[in-house]
Amino acid sequence: MSNIEEFKAFVRKNPTLINYVKEGKNTWQEFYELYDLYKEDLSIWNKYLKKETTDNRSFNINNILDYAKNIDATKLQDGITSIQKAIDLFGGMLTKDSPKEENNTYRPRPVYRRFDD
Repeated sequence: MSNIEEFKAFVRKNPTLINYVKEGKNTWQEFYELYDLYKEDLSIWNKYLKKETTDNRSFNINNILDYAKNIDATKLQDGITSIQKAIDLFGGMLTKDSPKEENNTYRPRPVYRRFDD
């Protein structure tokens, strides 16, 4: 197995390295050079591997409260208002296309009457 393939396998085993690259703290080149020099020596990789991922998908009450604190109420209201306007506009377009009941002005002639009466 080539050195690059070994490095790829190492990254697959340790996906926390991907977060460092996404956040711009390190590059793949830097990680590869460390791997090339030290292989899987934990004394080198511990500071990268022990970091908890910031992409924590577990939802608990603290996370929900943190999200709620960061919501801008005016932007949220503006978004809801624009969605309501779009729905109203779309609903108006649908009702224009649907056939409306016409005012029926026809009144049947009573049976006992003739045309000339």
